[in-house]
Amino acid sequence: MSSSRAPSGRLQKAPENFVDAAGVRTVFAQAKAGRRDFIRQAFASAAAGAAALAATRARAQANPVPASGGDPNILELPEHSKGLGQPVVTDGYGTPSRYEANVQRRQSPGLTQTAQASVSFAPLQSLFGIVTPSGLHFERHHQGWWDVDPSKHRLMINAAEPTLLKRPMVFTMDEIMRMPSASRFHFIECGANSGMEWGNVAVPTVQYTHGMLSCSEFTGVPLRLLLDQCGVDYKKARYVLGEGADGSSMTRTVPMELVERGEVLVAYGQNGEMLRPENGYPLRLVVPGVQGVSWVKYLRRIEVGDQPWATKDETLHYVDLMPDGLHRQYTSLQECKSVVTTPSGGQVLLDKGFYNVSGLAWSGRGKVVKVDVTVDGGRNWRVARLEQPVMSKCLTRFNIDWVWDGKPAIVQSRASDDSGYVQPTYRQLRAVRGSRSIYHNNAIQSWLVQESGEVKNVQLG
Repeated sequence: MSSSRAPSGRLQKAPENFVDAAGVRTVFAQAKAGRRDFIRQAFASAAAGAAALAATRARAQANPVPASGGDPNILELPEHSKGLGQPVVTDGYGTPSRYEANVQRRQSPGLTQTAQASVSFAPLQSLFGIVTPSGLHFERHHQGWWDVDPSKHRLMINAAEPTLLKRPMVFTMDEIMRMPSASRFHFIECGANSGMEWGNVAVPTVQYTHGMLSCSEFTGVPLRLLLDQCGVDYKKARYVLGEGADGSSMTRTVPMELVERGEVLVAYGQNGEMLRPENGYPLRLVVPGVQGVSWVKYLRRIEVGDQPWATKDETLHYVDLMPDGLHRQYTSLQECKSVVTTPSGGQVLLDKGFYNVSGLAWSGRGKVVKVDVTVDGGRNWRVARLEQPVMSKCLTRFNIDWVWDGKPAIVQSRASDDSGYVQPTYRQLRAVRGSRSIYHNNAIQSWLVQESGEVKNVQLG
């Protein structure tokens, strides 16, 4: 429906910080005591704070458009139109507006209890398009982050057996950056993204439900090019092992077919500049479509082998617990998934009328070909618009028009990819995977728009 047929609604942003430092300490204490629902209850009690909600409403309505008469924001010339502005290059590296200071990565209380082995969530509800600014890119660390001296950093390539390659080699950053490069847009998603939601609703906003997700333009050297220089025997060497230089020595197995297709990059660039330290500076793997833990940061070694290595982070961690008590290993592919970011949890619809429902879709299998959106909990679906460009293993932005009539509504999105895979409901996913897992939750997300306009995280079968 065209926006000219209905008055435009106004949207109040979600509160950026639901739990203060004292609340985090309480969450940790409850976790140690064995409370399974500590995260959800901590968020619920914090979100219910009347003072915080009132302050958020006040900010949203600080400069309303008058119901009648002239708008002083137009009739009265502002100071910035009458004076001399700031000089050029007050800061050598630009920063966002002070009015956007609340748009930040944020930690989730209770998910991890040490600052070095933790996660930060990207503010998906505040982003546009498909590219995540480098300073808002989500983080997952196993031993903290480092700012590594690139002049001292080295990348070694060796083999589990001497017959698998002719020449073990060591590369400097200068040597790598002088090689033919490639730049591609890809999403990266932690395997545990949405993991807290497996059993029930746990967190209030899309930043916490889906924020272990980002998308960037990555620049680097195809790993195939480096392996060719080492004389790898591709018939025998069917896997590579990436090893990081941080304290956890993160090691992950990657199938050689991904390398042979030219998809895997040894990357040094992100969004037109060098990688940020939190994102693996000066060198990381980029493994499109595969969970983020395989995108090894601070990359220092590549080993080729004829079988998976069964490292601790692929046999004990990042595995899928099944209903029969067994767990699946090496399930690295990030299946087709989507989420509505506007309207989403914590936001408030202030008026009836027209809204642009917007969100993100992605698939580790290839391109997103369709996103369906419903506002009645799945009874009726409409096909959303896909914003261009639509690229393989990359975020895709979708939009659809909606006129809210002021009645309760349940907003969902359902993505399909070019392999024919369709994003499942929670009922479909749990029928196969149970409800005690952590990783690879790609179920359809539901947002309940209440009559008050407040948007809540809910789950349907």
